[in-house]
Parts: sequence; C-alpha cells; structure tokens
Amino acid sequence: MSEEVERLRRWRMVLGAAAGESFQQLGGAEAAMDAALGALYDGAGEGESRNRSAGLGASAPRVARWLGDIREYFPSTVVQVMQQDAIDRLNLTSLLLEPEMLAAVEPDVHLVGTLLSLNRVMPDRTKELARQVVRQVVDELERRVAQKTRAAVTGALNRATRVNRPRHADIDWDRTIRANLKHYQPEYRTVVPERLIGFGRRTSAVQRDVVLCVDQSGSMAASVVYSGVFSAVLASMRSLRTSLVVFDTAVVDLTDQLSDPVEVLFGTQLGGGTDINRAIGYGQTLITRPRDSIFVLISDLYEGGVRDEMLRRVAAMVGSGVQVIVLLALSDEGAPAYDHENAAALAALGVPAFACTPDLFPELMAAAIERRDLRAFAERATTR
Repeated sequence: MSEEVERLRRWRMVLGAAAGESFQQLGGAEAAMDAALGALYDGAGEGESRNRSAGLGASAPRVARWLGDIREYFPSTVVQVMQQDAIDRLNLTSLLLEPEMLAAVEPDVHLVGTLLSLNRVMPDRTKELARQVVRQVVDELERRVAQKTRAAVTGALNRATRVNRPRHADIDWDRTIRANLKHYQPEYRTVVPERLIGFGRRTSAVQRDVVLCVDQSGSMAASVVYSGVFSAVLASMRSLRTSLVVFDTAVVDLTDQLSDPVEVLFGTQLGGGTDINRAIGYGQTLITRPRDSIFVLISDLYEGGVRDEMLRRVAAMVGSGVQVIVLLALSDEGAPAYDHENAAALAALGVPAFACTPDLFPELMAAAIERRDLRAFAERATTR
C-alpha cells in the first residue's frame, strides 16, 4: 500500500461517514471497524441519519454485539475508552444492568465505578456477574500494587525504628557513614564512626495506625476503587492498624470488611452530597496514638458541611502530631475539579493537597511513615 493511499485510508477512518464519497470505500475488517466507530461517534450505521446522534439504540443485545466487535478489532486500551464514551455519550448506564451486556464489557476501573454507582438498583440476576467483573479488576490491581506497597511500607518502618547502639548486622552503613563524615581520616582514607546508626529489630507489634477517609461522591469513583484496594493491602500488614471510612453526607466505617476488597467496594455508595467535617470528626475518634498515626483524606474538597470546623479539626490533628495527607484524587487521571479555596487553606496549615497516582501511593506512604516533608513530595508528584 502506497503512502498516499495509507494516508487517505487513515483520514477516512477519522472522518467516518462524514467523508461521503470523497474517499475510497472501505472493505473487510476496515469496514467493520468503521461501522463500530460510526455506531458510537456519528450514528451513520444501519440506515440512521448522519447527525451526531448515536447508532447503538437502547437494546442490550445490540450493544452487547457492538461490545464484542470493538473487542475484536481494537486493543484493550482503546476498547476501554470507547466503552466509557458509550456510557457517557449515549446514556447506556441502565443497560449495564443487563447480564448479556455486562458479560461483553472489557473490565476496567471506570467500569467498576459505574457498577458501584448502580449497586443499589442492580437486580439479583446481575449482581453476581457484576461481582465477578469487579473481582477481576480488583485482582489485577492487587497484583499491580500489593508487592510494591508492602515493600515500601516495610522498608519505611524499618528505617523509622533505627537505634543508636545496633548489632553489627543491624547497622545502616549508608546513614552511619554520612553522619560521621566529619571524622574522616585522610591518612587512613577511612571514616572513624563515633556514632552508629542502625535499623531497629523487626517486630510484630503495630507500629503505625492508618486511617483512610474517602469521599464517595460520584466524581471520586476511580479514587474509591483504588482506595479500597490499597486499604485491603495495608490491612494485610500486621505492623499497621488500618481503618477505612467512606462518606458522603453520612459516614460508613468499612474496616471490618477489609479482608475482602470486593466486599469493601460493594459497601460504598457512589453519589450524593459531601460532609467532610463529619467524616474527619469520625476519623478523629479512631486516632489514639497521634504521633504514630497517619490520616489520609481523599476528596475533591467540595464541602457541604461546616467548613471552618473542618479546618479546625485538621489543625488539631496536625498540632497533636498526626501526619495528615490530603489527596485530591488517587487515580491515573490526575487532579479533578476541586475546591481551590479549601486546598489553599489546608496548605496554610502545612497540609498540601495534591493528586496521587496509584504507582506513587506506596512511596507516599513510606514518606509519611518516615515523617518526611510531604510538601516536597507534593511538588514532585505534581511535576511528574
């Protein structure tokens, strides 16, 4: 195929039916791909008018066939985008309640968020299949993040329990050498360590309390999914005492379900208002050792409760020694729309608000355990 023909073919695929007779007609697999794109983006298929209305119709079997077609002709990353566009543009959310459609979708985080928002209206014949879809995504996310999270947290806990009279096997040579550089002996080309810095012995005792407080308003769907998975991973570590609280205008403690992240996610209820102050107030009751506690608020900060009291609660936690973290999102998409005024007020209290990707979250937890400067971490996170 010549370069010119290939260029025209690509333009024909981009323009869809709007190209009219200006381009060579497509055939075979290309025609099938074009029909699948057209059904979603220009509604030109199967005799429908060539306006920008949809060509899928409100038929679950028809949509299920279309989902099968796009999975055949496009890579999974493209399929996920097209699925989300179909749900958003064509208002197909209700069709996800049909088992035949749900069986045809490509599972991803956004689909899980949509299913969770339908949890309360989902018929029994669909719920079990929906759980299987959610389980598939959760298992994949756990494989992605669990090992890295456990390694980062364990390493940070070990570093945070350094002792100054360590056994030889427990000496942290890197920090010991840096702490004793002033005792360098040029004639011997060595450092004479007057003070040894070591790692503390591993212990099965709980070393940190972690409270995750997650906004379950509709815009936070992906963050809720990732938060549920990370909470379950952290809860599996005996050195941490992990609590998970989700909230809208009410507060729900899901800590007792952390052994199964799927149960955690189906315990959420996406949508509704937001009362951050009430959620923080409940979270404060879970903190009994402020200096050994990490409080993670995941929210877009649009407060429907008492703003001034919310800020006073955060200031009180910071003043008592709690390491407070505010994440505008815990997802791959970056920061969503958020309340800039509340974010600025929190920053003035020494609590920066920033978005965090799932890949960065283990490093963030390690930084919090070691009580590093999270403002510097936030600056790095926003520039990556």
